[in-house]
Amino acid sequence: MTSPRDRMVASAALLIRERGAQSTAIADVLAHSGAPRGSAYHYFPGGRAQLLCEAIDYVANFVAARMAQAGSGIEALDGLARFYRKNLLETDYRAGCPVLAVAIESGEPGAANPVLERAAATFTRWNDLIAQRLTADGIATERAEELAVTLTAALEGAIVLARATRDIKPLDIVHRQLRDLLEAEQDI
Repeated sequence: MTSPRDRMVASAALLIRERGAQSTAIADVLAHSGAPRGSAYHYFPGGRAQLLCEAIDYVANFVAARMAQAGSGIEALDGLARFYRKNLLETDYRAGCPVLAVAIESGEPGAANPVLERAAATFTRWNDLIAQRLTADGIATERAEELAVTLTAALEGAIVLARATRDIKPLDIVHRQLRDLLEAEQDI
């Protein structure tokens, strides 16, 4: 069984993916997780910022584990696209990426902002994992790094478009185009 703390972190991630960071209050997280009211201050003495950072870490680890299971870059892409497609459809297009949500809503870049820094570190981590997978597939390191950024940016953008239009087509198109790109890179 998971602890109230773990449930709160998972609940924060789930709520942020659907509502955004600004619209997710600690009271919402407590209600969603079923955690006792005083537990927020006990488990997260750093307040809302600490909870957001830990929710980002939770998502970062979840997605990284999915990527690690893939046997190739194409398998990683297919797995991520399937995962996001399923989430969009099952939530009636409410589920986006919580990391993107906090990155957009976390305030001014440049100022000391632990939430934005955590989001940036997560995207860097995911790009590095994708690049490592593509390098293992035989793609040159510099090219693999470029493709990793392209993959992350395109998938995140496709999720936003799918949510906004309430249509899965943008994600399906981006998935197909990225798959073609990776297949062409491996044929070189």
